[in-house]
Amino acid sequence: MSGPSIPPQKKMTGMFGHPVAENPIDRMFDAVYAHYGLNWQFWKCDIGSVEDLPMAIGGAKALGFSGFCITVPYKIASIPCLDLVDDDVRVIGAANYVTFEDGRIIGHNNDGKGVVKAIQKVTPIAGKRVAMLGAGGAGRAMAVEIARAGAGRLTVITRRESQGREVADLVHRATGVPTEWLGWKGTVTLPQGTQILLNATHLGAAPELESVPVEWNSIANDTTVVDVITNPRMTPFLDAARGKGCAVVDGVEMLVQLAMQIFEAWTSIAPDEEVFQRAVTAALAE
Repeated sequence: MSGPSIPPQKKMTGMFGHPVAENPIDRMFDAVYAHYGLNWQFWKCDIGSVEDLPMAIGGAKALGFSGFCITVPYKIASIPCLDLVDDDVRVIGAANYVTFEDGRIIGHNNDGKGVVKAIQKVTPIAGKRVAMLGAGGAGRAMAVEIARAGAGRLTVITRRESQGREVADLVHRATGVPTEWLGWKGTVTLPQGTQILLNATHLGAAPELESVPVEWNSIANDTTVVDVITNPRMTPFLDAARGKGCAVVDGVEMLVQLAMQIFEAWTSIAPDEEVFQRAVTAALAE
């Protein structure tokens, strides 16, 4: 008599960053895995120190992970820990997810691609004047992809001049789009004619819910205002923009767009967007 059948081992995926507790990505991915009948699971891994990052990435390989996402503050610092990177990572200088191919750890970046898809559901980017607050790992990718999507002009606004100028120069070299740096001191007054404004910082995330110090009188009511924050979905920044009559794009929509691409890279299944939208809505309601 044969014994009980043994279910196949779960395939593991995850996200490495610090902090990660407030991000709904694990519940979203697990719900999508279940929808497609996949015996997969998503783990949020809080890596408290950059010194521990090489061990964490090596551990994921040793444990048989099928892939993992990389979030702040490790999108740049992770690159030396990877075996290979794709062309997007080489241009942008940051990675936001990993695949495993023939035993090699390969870094990719679709942060900007997800943002572009989310924005284009609300407004065209081509020819627009864009301003971006912040220029970290996610901001670098967003700036490059928004320029690739045809932005007419881009202003990178940062407190650290070296970081802002580096990203502005990177975007101009990679795309030819006119890109400038603007110093962020106190309350930000936007360049005249700004049509799309992005917050690529962590200001406004739960639990602090800090306000983004912008001069709202410098923002026209037909500006499209974008936030990368996923929790809360309607940040104080977006709430203020909506109160002014601006169209808004939230970080959850960006998460859905980039997560769909990552899911397909890991599983080779082209997902239905509605499956992801339902999954993230349910995750946020928990």
